[in-house]
Amino acid sequence: MSIKNQAEVAIIGGGIVGCSIAYYVAKAGIDCMLIEKNDIASGTSSKCDGNITIVDKDPGFDSLMSLKSQELTVELKPDLRIPFEYRESGSILVCENDTEMEAAKDWVKIQTEAGLKFNLLDRSDIRQESPFFADDIPGGLECETDSLINPYLYCYSLIDHAKGNGLKLHTQSEVTSIKKDGDFIIETTNGTFRAKKVVNASGVWAPFIGEMLGLDIPIIPRKGHILVGSRNEPVMMRNVMEFGYLMNKFGRERITDARTAEHGVALVFEPTESQNFLLGSSRQFVGYDGRIDINVVKTMAMRTLRFFPKMNDFNIIRTYTGFRPWTEDHLPIVSAVEEIPGFYIAAGHEGDGISLATVTGKLIEELIQEKSDTIIPTEPLRFSRFKEKAAVKQ
Repeated sequence: MSIKNQAEVAIIGGGIVGCSIAYYVAKAGIDCMLIEKNDIASGTSSKCDGNITIVDKDPGFDSLMSLKSQELTVELKPDLRIPFEYRESGSILVCENDTEMEAAKDWVKIQTEAGLKFNLLDRSDIRQESPFFADDIPGGLECETDSLINPYLYCYSLIDHAKGNGLKLHTQSEVTSIKKDGDFIIETTNGTFRAKKVVNASGVWAPFIGEMLGLDIPIIPRKGHILVGSRNEPVMMRNVMEFGYLMNKFGRERITDARTAEHGVALVFEPTESQNFLLGSSRQFVGYDGRIDINVVKTMAMRTLRFFPKMNDFNIIRTYTGFRPWTEDHLPIVSAVEEIPGFYIAAGHEGDGISLATVTGKLIEELIQEKSDTIIPTEPLRFSRFKEKAAVKQ
């Protein structure tokens, strides 16, 4: 077997999580390779928005993990040669009614007590954000540290740096089987690879990689639509979501119309550096069916007009879908697998893959090197937590 087909660590999956892992592992001087079935950023990481946010995270561990990822992204930015449209402009959540405003006040209180930079926004603040907002929006909240990136460019920028540190990149190499015989033997459509350690960073496809080693990885695809708008007069200069996005994300009760609830729709508006804009969001459990649902698209457009009625003559130039890797507790799996020494999982980030990719990459590098002092606590992200919960239910 040639040297290029062997490494200390093999990373399976070339999305933003796998690319971040490659960056940190290669930077640490560890011999590594990345195996991707298509091209870099060809899956979910090219079919999403580019938010590195805390504003939409549950208070506590979830928010603090996102903050650490933001800090790491700022730290590594000077390392990367390929610009990735990084903009630290903050983001906002807008409320549709007074009930949501009361919830927003509690949200800001909890987050600020945790040391995060959150502020409550009143009706006049919202009008200053954009003249396009509906007049009856009562307010919202902001997180000052949130930022935007181009996920596609970020992946290539990370890989460019990792290759400079010795990463061996194998694209168009779909994994067909993995066996452990001392080392891991990885069969692909582009040859056989050998590694002492393997990281499964395959997103919604992680369960299929797990099955090859007899593991049941509880990740389910959750489809989302995104609409792409043509260049137009700027509506917002920073990312905006509605407070109902949190209700959809975490499966909480929400006051809204039946059609919006059915399709899991909530406003997300993201301005891009190219002066286009992205509109989301929807959430559906439909397996791996990536077809565009025109009823969902119409519902998303109607939801946008609820908050931005003056956008009624804007043009939408295309629509696409992507799959979020969902777990039942809404936290990713970033963990060694006790049953298979040398095997790691870094998947299940749902809609937070962009936000949490950087901290995930750093944490996996630390786990591979068996460091006891890690960038964030590992306990909430353990793979074994699902087995323990199942045992308790029995």
